[in-house]
Amino acid sequence: MSGNVSVVSCSVCENSCLISEGESGICGRYINQGGVISERYPNRYLLACPIRIETMPMLHFHPGARFLQVSTVGCNFNCPGCISAVIVREMNPQSRAIHEFSPDEIIEKARQNGCRGITFVMNDPLAAFDTFMAVAHAAKEAGLYVGCSSNGYFSLQSLQRILPVLDFINLGIKGLSDESYHACGGYKGAAPVLRNIRMLHKGGVHIEIACIHTTKNTEELLELCRTIKDISTDIPVQIMRFIPLEGADPRLEPLIRETESLCGKMRKILDYVYVFNSPGTHYLNTLCPDCGKIVLHRDFYGPMGARLKKASLAQVEPLSCPNCHSPIGICGMGHVSDFREKDFQGGYPFTRALEIVESVLIAIGVESKAEVVRVWEDLLCNNRLHDLHHNIQRVDKYLEMIKSFGDLIGWREKAEQLAGYLEAKAEEIKSACSKCHGSPRVYYAMGKPAFCIKGERFENHLVELCGGTSVNKEIEVRGRPGMSIELDVLEKLNPEIIFISSFISNSPEDFYHECVEKGLKVDAVKNSRIYTSPVPSSDFGSPKWILGMMNIANEMYKGEIYFNINEEAQEFYKLFYGASFDMKDVNRSFGKPNMSWKWSPKPGKITTAPI
Repeated sequence: MSGNVSVVSCSVCENSCLISEGESGICGRYINQGGVISERYPNRYLLACPIRIETMPMLHFHPGARFLQVSTVGCNFNCPGCISAVIVREMNPQSRAIHEFSPDEIIEKARQNGCRGITFVMNDPLAAFDTFMAVAHAAKEAGLYVGCSSNGYFSLQSLQRILPVLDFINLGIKGLSDESYHACGGYKGAAPVLRNIRMLHKGGVHIEIACIHTTKNTEELLELCRTIKDISTDIPVQIMRFIPLEGADPRLEPLIRETESLCGKMRKILDYVYVFNSPGTHYLNTLCPDCGKIVLHRDFYGPMGARLKKASLAQVEPLSCPNCHSPIGICGMGHVSDFREKDFQGGYPFTRALEIVESVLIAIGVESKAEVVRVWEDLLCNNRLHDLHHNIQRVDKYLEMIKSFGDLIGWREKAEQLAGYLEAKAEEIKSACSKCHGSPRVYYAMGKPAFCIKGERFENHLVELCGGTSVNKEIEVRGRPGMSIELDVLEKLNPEIIFISSFISNSPEDFYHECVEKGLKVDAVKNSRIYTSPVPSSDFGSPKWILGMMNIANEMYKGEIYFNINEEAQEFYKLFYGASFDMKDVNRSFGKPNMSWKWSPKPGKITTAPI
């Protein structure tokens, strides 16, 4: 290396990358220009839209209030099974779907949408720190609150910069061990994050801690609670039940009851602990730590999200329990409104929308991430997310969508092959079902018995194509992707069969036992007819839905129809993924067909790497 080459340490995050002149660090978002580290893509946003703060998710800061979510692309970490992988690693920061906004324009968007503040969500503000700081200062001058979701790997310099303007933060902890941080790309281990939590709390920032629960880290999370307790028992902890996406091992996914059991233990250490990614759980509600009364009622609202349903607070400062008047650790007044995000906008459903598109393109054989981004750009630049949401709810529209994607990137023949295969198989299933007896009444749940998915969703459409009657369509259901209902409503519908969504799912055994424990009197429970697809994420989103449709037919007409799903999956994987099917290797990603699937480093090819 020439002695004239300037090497500078980046001070944005604790990794402190040493960057040579004209080069970038590990995250690729900063460049050394003349010995000065600067942001490569300033003031560029993938998303700027209003959300309810629980969508972030943030539970104890101005519950129910509207905030402007801003998101860029990229991250300083590279976590296994990242829920935001499509925007963190795959969206090109120079894509035409990225919009440039000045700080003043972001503030104006917040005002126009009646927002109380700005929050940086989905990817980490450490990937666009100068952009975030400029917006934060403008927001404070405008009298708006400022918050973010972050892995918390701030350097001391960046933390000192952000402290004066930051009001709230959802800080995602990867674990307490150095190994857990090394796996994500945090090369100085866990210590910087614990240091930063203490400094943020001391600086008066409202903190909520998010942590992932896997089958292997229960004791570590209990120790985390004890660590947080030493700082404050009032810090809320959000347990994100692990959803195995991307390259994550499906065996790491705990059952809902396992995460709820952990939450019960953690609530003995801290006052406020919550369970996410578990539709129908009661562990999203806020209880008064003194008398146990529910003061904030919430429901599941998609991956990593919640929805405020009811607030029962004594409206005096500080906010307190109306029953015993004890303080409950809520910053700002609770407010329930009818405001709802648009289809696929706000929070992590947006990333799932992009992944659904990716799932189609991978199945038709796209050879580069650039082709995927091209379709994303077409949808985002032409405001067609609503069309996408509509098109994935019916088979005929889904097939048209496949062909339109093929036309867009010049893959018409492969797209028609996929669409033709799905259409032929669907017709074969429908024909077989038409010869069977009856039209079973079917209820489609997600996670737990009370969580009813919307009647217009694709899963219910598959039930009807197989000749069943979807009782979900007899209920007025709002929310995303549905909402919790009273069990007496379900009893009046009396479904003969219950299916559990295969995306954010539950074991039929646990589901059945909960039905029995709650005394649910419906024929499906009486006759033990509760099922989920053996292939994860195969009844919605991905083209693998054809396998889910076969499972629906098998279970609805048991003894009259039999599709060998393992053999059908082998055929599907060979034709459209060029790989063999192994149930142990399939996770809940819509896009990637199995945990070992990789984009090829060489343009024009895709590969399945050895595990």
